[in-house]
Amino acid sequence: MAEGKLIVLDGIDGCGKTTQFGLLTEKLREMNVPVKPVSFPEYDKPSAALVKMYLGGDFSSVPGGVNSYAASSFYAVDRFASYKLYWEEAYKKGSLILASRYTTSNAIHQMGKLPKEQWDGYLEWLEDYEYDKLGLPKPDCVIFLSMPLEISQKLLMERYNGDSGKKDIHESDLEYMRSCLASAEYAAEKLGWRVVDCSEGGSIRSIQSIHEELLSITEEVNK
Repeated sequence: MAEGKLIVLDGIDGCGKTTQFGLLTEKLREMNVPVKPVSFPEYDKPSAALVKMYLGGDFSSVPGGVNSYAASSFYAVDRFASYKLYWEEAYKKGSLILASRYTTSNAIHQMGKLPKEQWDGYLEWLEDYEYDKLGLPKPDCVIFLSMPLEISQKLLMERYNGDSGKKDIHESDLEYMRSCLASAEYAAEKLGWRVVDCSEGGSIRSIQSIHEELLSITEEVNK
């Protein structure tokens, strides 16, 4: 039996990814597509312990206090555990795996800690480490939800009901978030991600219009 497909939704914090991930999963199930949704990090699992410590500021109060390669490893181990325990079998039996974040998130959130001249080397290391060394499946398609930082920050504040104290060390550092957006745009171009613009004319596109575009891409990839 042929392996399934792996489609990844990714984006910076506050881009509406969780909403779109839920809508797309629900629609695919309505269409009787054999889909297995997975979301990273898996905060409720032991494998995400180091991720939670990192985001909670246990190692450093700022993102740059933990280097790109160490932080990337925290997230990679969580993905490895998830794959082996929860979705390897479904993937190998032909199911569509829909992932909210994946290896791609390391490119977005960790690469920008490095000088730009080291970005290509980091991307090569990341793909070799997670796909070759750890044996995680390589995505058939990565969809990047592009959102201006000003809008994504507004959505984050709405999520936390105006309490900025609820933000993790990534979300609370605006300069870091700007570097994440730059990293994401670079990786999208370099690695051939599909980019979906979630805003138009300085305003957020409707949830439904974004959903329809994501569904169209998913159906195209999952033929």
